[in-house]
Amino acid sequence: MTAPLKLIALDADDLAVISAHVQDARVQACDIVWRQCEKRLVVGMNRLDWEQTLSGGACSRRLLAALRFDRVLACKSRNIDLAAPEATLELLGIEFCATDPPGGSALLMFSHGAALRLDVECLECELTDLGTDDLGTSRH
Repeated sequence: MTAPLKLIALDADDLAVISAHVQDARVQACDIVWRQCEKRLVVGMNRLDWEQTLSGGACSRRLLAALRFDRVLACKSRNIDLAAPEATLELLGIEFCATDPPGGSALLMFSHGAALRLDVECLECELTDLGTDDLGTSRH
């Protein structure tokens, strides 16, 4: 069993590493929390343990994880139905575009054209594993 991840991204290269670890993560709309007064977005997810999968493990496993962005000035969504909180989204990847360094936009891209765009003062992102999905993937 691999150790839980705790990764921090402060630039586009760091974010590419986090993006690789969250590829194919399942996210429910109700697990996307925008805390505007705290300038923070938190995304709860059920991510594939890519380290175990790529090392030839007998079966792939999923981990519960939290992805946090700080210093977020604005959060905009496309094709995410907040009226359907149980809808499951599949995270394809995350990119960062520095428009006014150190600030810029982080783009979380989901299947079916869904996306979140975060305008940030500077990139501060953290991925933290919270444990294994012992209940299976029924929720996500």
